[in-house]
Amino acid sequence: MTDNERVGLTLGKYAPLHQGHQMVIETALAEMDHGIVVIYDCPDVTPIPLPVRANWIRRLYPQIELYEAWDGPLQVGDTPDIKRMHEKYIRALLGDRRVTHFYSSEFYGAHMSAALNAVNRQVDAERVQVPISATQIRRQPYTARHFLHPLVYRDLIINVAFLGAPSTGKTTLAQTLAAHYRTVWMHEYGRDYWEQHQVERRLTLDQLAELAEGHLAHEEQLLTTANQYLFTDTNVLTTYIFSEYYHGTAADRLKQLADQAATRYDLVFVCDTDIPYEDTWDRSGEANRQVMQQRILSDLHMRNIPYRLLRGNVATRVATVCSILARYHKYQNLLDLFE
Repeated sequence: MTDNERVGLTLGKYAPLHQGHQMVIETALAEMDHGIVVIYDCPDVTPIPLPVRANWIRRLYPQIELYEAWDGPLQVGDTPDIKRMHEKYIRALLGDRRVTHFYSSEFYGAHMSAALNAVNRQVDAERVQVPISATQIRRQPYTARHFLHPLVYRDLIINVAFLGAPSTGKTTLAQTLAAHYRTVWMHEYGRDYWEQHQVERRLTLDQLAELAEGHLAHEEQLLTTANQYLFTDTNVLTTYIFSEYYHGTAADRLKQLADQAATRYDLVFVCDTDIPYEDTWDRSGEANRQVMQQRILSDLHMRNIPYRLLRGNVATRVATVCSILARYHKYQNLLDLFE
């Protein structure tokens, strides 16, 4: 840092990052030669992990120097002791780094800038330009979505995958639940792709990889428009299993996508084969359905992916899913569901 370099610092929990936060960061970037953001871990405020929140800032503002404050003070308030606690922590975190301007829209801008011997740069402190706070968004994150960048909003959506062999009721279930929760659902992209590209009811290795990429692209779009839940009919794991079944292998790209899919979904349900089989021209028969079901279950077991098997009619399956969703929270430890 040169003597004349202007360095702006801002900090927060960013739980979640919203347009008001972005205005502060972007103002600092526009006015300063260099920008620093400190983001606090705050498990008592939000279950969203610190790396997820930090990744929003890194992706939106790659030029920012970001500090992850894993051991930062958890107390907040306008008392002398709390102020000194935060001032001491920030000075220790920065070390000999010099900050010329402290950016915020909060009361702590005055005491923090004084402690850093920096200019107190207040941005929209009256919440006129962006009339929202993170506290308000945490109460109603889905109705306040217009204050959130799509990158942030998609990480608040609970992505629910329905797997199972052909003719096990996945599509009906995804559609029914989407209507119930007034949200969108991800149709089986692979069926559309297959109908357009199949030759003698087969796809090549490269086509199966292309199918998987197309599915994920559509799914990403829906994650930015969903209302709390996205119900996904079939995923890349199924495409991988079909590739292994028909070709004995899978393209490297498809293998990579299948591995990534193991941690992509918040909840996985497997529709069982206890409903009548619909023998349509694009399916391979009841015996094949049983084989594919066993392969899907085996793959989930090998990848250590937790799932719930759904049996019974549509109403029974819907009730089971709704019961689990009522107890599930995003970024929750799945084992907590069984307590």
